[in-house]
Amino acid sequence: MRTVENYPVSFSEVSFVAAAAARSFARAPSTPARVVTRAMSSTRDQAVAARSASRQLQNLSSEKRAELLCAIADALEANEPAIMAANAEDMKTAEAAHTEPNLMNRLKMKPGKIAQLAEGARQIAAMPEPIARTLSKMEIADGLDLEQVTAPLGVLLIIFESRPDALPQIASLAIRSGNGLLLKGGKEAQNTNAVLHRVIVECFPRFGVARECIVLVEGREAVSDILKLSDVVDLVIPRGSNDLVSYIQNNTKIPVLGHADGVCHVYFDEKADLDMACRLAVDSKTDYPAACNALETLLVHASHVASGAWDARIKPAMLQAGIELFGGKRAAKALSLPPCPALRHEYGRPAMTVEVVDHLDAAIDYIHAHGSAHTDCIITDDAGAASEFLRRVDSACVFHNCSTRFSDGFRMGLGAEVGISTSRIHARGPVGVEGLLTTRWLLRGRGQYSDKDTAVKYTHRVLPTDEQWMYRAMGYVGLAVGIANAAHIGMQLYNMRKK
Repeated sequence: MRTVENYPVSFSEVSFVAAAAARSFARAPSTPARVVTRAMSSTRDQAVAARSASRQLQNLSSEKRAELLCAIADALEANEPAIMAANAEDMKTAEAAHTEPNLMNRLKMKPGKIAQLAEGARQIAAMPEPIARTLSKMEIADGLDLEQVTAPLGVLLIIFESRPDALPQIASLAIRSGNGLLLKGGKEAQNTNAVLHRVIVECFPRFGVARECIVLVEGREAVSDILKLSDVVDLVIPRGSNDLVSYIQNNTKIPVLGHADGVCHVYFDEKADLDMACRLAVDSKTDYPAACNALETLLVHASHVASGAWDARIKPAMLQAGIELFGGKRAAKALSLPPCPALRHEYGRPAMTVEVVDHLDAAIDYIHAHGSAHTDCIITDDAGAASEFLRRVDSACVFHNCSTRFSDGFRMGLGAEVGISTSRIHARGPVGVEGLLTTRWLLRGRGQYSDKDTAVKYTHRVLPTDEQWMYRAMGYVGLAVGIANAAHIGMQLYNMRKK
């Protein structure tokens, strides 16, 4: 299951945001000011309502939030006919508009998808409580204890592409982590998104949470308006083209989390098992060619070219899988391949760039120069080379002897993901519940005051957290059991000697 894919959409995301911004700033002088104010107020009201409702969500016990997610899972399954009917309507409209096959594939809700989404929601519900989890404790002074705990970010704006299955996945993560949501989906999936949104928010009232906790934003102007609400919206996660991400980053003061490109590499090392290597490369490319975690550049050690393995084994395996091959600067000549469009290129279809490298250092340097720091993999039986690759490649996800398709929140056991981040601040890689949290500091005292630090004697003594106490207790129990067993064995040996 994928929750984040990065490839062209059937409408220009940048143009719709930019056009909306242009219209809002270029209104004729005769346009009544109150019209603009009302539109902005409506958008602000939605964001404020989402924050207020998110606090209701946070006030629920962990068990109640889990029950809410299970209720949503049940509702998705119960409403499958309505969801599929809405999706069929979207598909019909997209076909009439001659939408590209890749986009049609993303839009279509395939058989079993609703059951998979419901299972994902239940998996997230079963996760340990993420809110108010103690990360550290310290005695600042006698009777003055400081505690660092996890907390929800607040209100998130997530702009996602035409994949409607992303909506319930994102909603599930937000509910478990206690965040409010503003969602802007692609116009191609508007009917499916509307039904999914209705099914989810109709579960809220019986748990004491307002429907406005998750808002489905409508209208192009709303996006540019929301980007101005840095005092209400806490994080923007744009999921789409490089142009969209760049536009959002350049036109808001709100922190932006996400990735622009998914240029993933697989390196066939000198000591690679070529049967396994070909199988993994084919899966990485063809399992979902348009996914952001799909293979885009295959790096081949020069020894495989010199030995004839490229012509005899690697190239035939790629062509038999229907993969179109393009060459980098060296491979285009050495392997007689048509030149690639660019050394950093995301095809989004069954095609990839091939380049020849002389050693591990060259492969790593190539990845750093032309990759997007998303997901990169080495195929090798050399444990030393694998360890060096995992240590040195500076990407969000770095793999050894497995498909790049495992770079996914669901597959990594996160239940789902709101996106895959290539940022180096806050969260990196698949962003699940943990990536939607921040921290707070709680200080408990007994009347202490500072008076220029003369009225308090600082101790700054680290205290164990409840989790650390548990592990310590388990250690003591294990030690006691070990001593008891040793004593029992000793007594048996003593008795045997007496006999």
